[in-house]
Amino acid sequence: MDEIPRTRYVAVGDADVAYQASGHGPLDLLYFYGLGSSIEHFWDMRVYAEFLRRLMSFSRLILFDRRGTGGSDPVSPDAIPTWEEWTDDVRAVLDAAGSSRTAVFAAGDAGPIALLFAALHPERVSSLVLFNATARFLAADDYPIGLAPEMVDGLVEAVLDFWGTVEGVQAVNPGMANDPEFLQGLARQFRSAATPRMAAAQFRYIWRSLDVREALPLIQAPTMVLQVRDSVLASIEQGRYLADHIAGSTFVELPGRDYAVVASKDAVVDEVARFLTGQRPPVEIDRVLTTVLFTDIVASTQRAASLGDRDWRTVLDAHDHAVRDQLRRFRGRELNTTGDGFVAAFDGPARAIRCGKEISEAVRGFGLEVRAGLHTGECEVRGDDLGGLAVHIAARVAALAAPGEVLVSGTVKDLVAGSGIEFDERGEHELRGVPGSWKLFAVAG
Repeated sequence: MDEIPRTRYVAVGDADVAYQASGHGPLDLLYFYGLGSSIEHFWDMRVYAEFLRRLMSFSRLILFDRRGTGGSDPVSPDAIPTWEEWTDDVRAVLDAAGSSRTAVFAAGDAGPIALLFAALHPERVSSLVLFNATARFLAADDYPIGLAPEMVDGLVEAVLDFWGTVEGVQAVNPGMANDPEFLQGLARQFRSAATPRMAAAQFRYIWRSLDVREALPLIQAPTMVLQVRDSVLASIEQGRYLADHIAGSTFVELPGRDYAVVASKDAVVDEVARFLTGQRPPVEIDRVLTTVLFTDIVASTQRAASLGDRDWRTVLDAHDHAVRDQLRRFRGRELNTTGDGFVAAFDGPARAIRCGKEISEAVRGFGLEVRAGLHTGECEVRGDDLGGLAVHIAARVAALAAPGEVLVSGTVKDLVAGSGIEFDERGEHELRGVPGSWKLFAVAG
């Protein structure tokens, strides 16, 4: 097939996300790359076009540029989407392409987005392939294989100086030094994807904020981790870490030093085709990464006594209607009611926080105050309900919230880094029935 697929657009919030869907293979395969992706320019490079057409030989291939790169809307350096918000791009593209269950192939800094999406929406991911990906870039006491902060700062400066240049492409793909068509084509693609200043701002955020290690035990799709042995940007140890922490995953070490997937295209396509076209039994979804929100009306018993049963029922009905309006607005799923409160689940913590704030504002008009608590963690799927320790933690956090306050666990705070949501520290607390002490934070404003 020599025809270039048509680029289409799907709205994600106030932005348009560019995507393509082509081919008629037996499975849907979503391939996406991180910053530097430009689906319009993929087909201009012979090596990239060959790579994509080989993928199309056994799949219906879906491509897209996430917000902030390529044919999708740019983002402001001061309002770069969170990792959670970038998973919305994946969901919107799959919905627009009519793909309900998809094999996902993510390269580079698209890897963490794919990992979060697979943990948040396990029912939509049939298989997962990661190439030169990592769960975290920065080193930490419990992650010594990451980069030191000063190294990250040096890489950001290098992006400013060499983004979109042949020299920059060659630095991270030294094995392709003798292929000028590749070097010039990829440099041109990067220039079309983002400016040096925009690329540096995004990489600064990506390299400093990324940490999706908590999602790894929740990946239920069959997973293959492909890692180039001597890449300067994604170490072999980081690839092994992914494979060691994703149950049942397959780790494949590829020879070479090049970061770009097309530099190893023949070996990569062979491994991907072998992995995806084998027969595997369906996976029963029994756990998922979820943000749980608990709300509770403050002093409801006293308020009910002062109003009387009939008037209190009217106020309570208005409260319930307002809460459900906000749950619909922020894509929350009502799990249960507690008489004077709600339990809801969200596939993203930032939406859950904003929903909690809006609920608090909405019910204040009825003379009510609510307290709200949130936690993100592994939940057990029990039909339409959820269970597990994460639900109990969210309930304990809510019980400690002050009137009108949205209180979150440290896990939630870390996951929304870069969202613009600000917090006030509320110290460390023992949560009844939950091991250890927990740092809690109140949403500011």
